[in-house]
Amino acid sequence: MEHTIPNERLLQEGAAVATFLESPSEHSFADLFKIYTPQLISFFRARGCETAVSEELGQEVMFIVYRKADRLRDRTLFRAWLFKVARNALCRHYGKQAREVDTIALEKAGDHLVASSKAQAATPAFEFLHWMSFLDSREREALTLRFVEEWEYHEIAAEKAIPIGTVQWRVFNAKKKLAVHLKRRERTLPVTH
Repeated sequence: MEHTIPNERLLQEGAAVATFLESPSEHSFADLFKIYTPQLISFFRARGCETAVSEELGQEVMFIVYRKADRLRDRTLFRAWLFKVARNALCRHYGKQAREVDTIALEKAGDHLVASSKAQAATPAFEFLHWMSFLDSREREALTLRFVEEWEYHEIAAEKAIPIGTVQWRVFNAKKKLAVHLKRRERTLPVTH
């Protein structure tokens, strides 16, 4: 005689989903979170993400679930919807990585760019002025205001009557252009302890 024993895990999942969808609350979401977050982390790890990234993505997905579960039309498809949200989060993560470009942290480069009072050609300050020549005038101005004058982005935007996003783009673009030169300079500096 063959007995069919329902899978206890699936019953727990189904009950947690039903409870959350019927009466969303922090308590019902906590149960859902405990069940699905480890599964999401495994999902992301199986697709090449490091543990920390997998945990962040898992939390991101569960946050979306918390906010948007009421839009789910067919509640029997909750699990499929959850992993569709997870796939979309993974695509956004890899898309963001693909768009990342090498830049330099100009705040940290300042130590290497201080010239002595006897500055001559080939000093860091001289080289920095040379590197600034690679930038257009608006990028030079944005960098100078941001990192030399230490203005905030919103202050530069207000002063120049341009959107803050334009200021941020100019600084980002300038840092991207200078990254190659400053990283080359960093590799040639002697190590001091």
